[in-house]
Amino acid sequence: MENYYYPIISISIFVLLLLFLCWLFWPQKGLWAKLKRLNTDSQRVLLEDALKYLYDCEYKGSECKPENLSDNLGISKEKLHKLLKRLQSLDLISSANGSYSLTETGRSYALRVIRMHRVWERYLADETGLPHTEWHTQADYLEHTLTGEDVEKLAARIGNPAFDPHGDPIPSATGELPVHKGQPLSELKEGDVARIIHIEDEPVEIYQQLAAEGLYPGLQIYVLKTEKDRIIFAADGEERVLIPRFAEAVTVEIVVGENVASVKQERLSSLKVGEKAEVVGISLNFQGQQRRRLMDLGLVPGQRISAIIQSASGDPVGYRVMGTTIGIRRSQADQIFIRNKEKDDYGSKK
Repeated sequence: MENYYYPIISISIFVLLLLFLCWLFWPQKGLWAKLKRLNTDSQRVLLEDALKYLYDCEYKGSECKPENLSDNLGISKEKLHKLLKRLQSLDLISSANGSYSLTETGRSYALRVIRMHRVWERYLADETGLPHTEWHTQADYLEHTLTGEDVEKLAARIGNPAFDPHGDPIPSATGELPVHKGQPLSELKEGDVARIIHIEDEPVEIYQQLAAEGLYPGLQIYVLKTEKDRIIFAADGEERVLIPRFAEAVTVEIVVGENVASVKQERLSSLKVGEKAEVVGISLNFQGQQRRRLMDLGLVPGQRISAIIQSASGDPVGYRVMGTTIGIRRSQADQIFIRNKEKDDYGSKK
């Protein structure tokens, strides 16, 4: 009787082994094919990230050394050496005197990737509720997933924007970019008044710290004091301090005229029940769907707004604008600038 089962067991083992080999080596869909594609995709991502960094150096007029590229990509010198050889073999880069630069082909490739990245950042900022500290990280992944046709559809969907939310210009579909302008905040002198036009989003840790300091494109600053190990400046009426490494990640342009950086702008959150004021605008640090919602509700420059009721917990507060009562949380009210506060003649019943 036992001999009867031997052929069945042998056939079962053979079938299982055959199925395992099919799962492992099946063309296109097998595990081996998937791992091979994954490795190829990883190499492509690394190649594209290297091209982006090289273009950034070129755009800003800085020299790109191998050690800088290695640090940016987070890879060993050995891996970097292989990557550079591959880039040269593909005629994407050239080298001279220990420094690397893009060829015309490499520059065109880099601009396509940069366009994808910045279009994605603009989309994430305007169309999703994703926190601003996560736009860059998500775009870093998504930029490698689109075709050229896909990115043009996405750009058209959001109105073909010219700048990403960090102030970087978005390359046109034909690869054109405006000339780089501005200077690092670290190069300003005492008494300079400037406006932030760009905040570097890499490394992410530095960007998150700058965002935590309340810095964003469009914010005016006034330099109070410069020292070897720090720069002290005023922004929105508050004193801020940055070390040189962080200040280098902020690009500014000199402003001629009124210094408003030393004056703290009043926020909607300071409006007490029974008071009214005029809306000046919404902070550029407040992006996306929430910003559009507030503007659609009438929170636009010149509009009058009254605080009429406060919830039991104190948050949110009910405001009257354009004949409608809306609830706004303190975190949102902190991003809305007002002026000309006065008593509301109609009181809380208005």
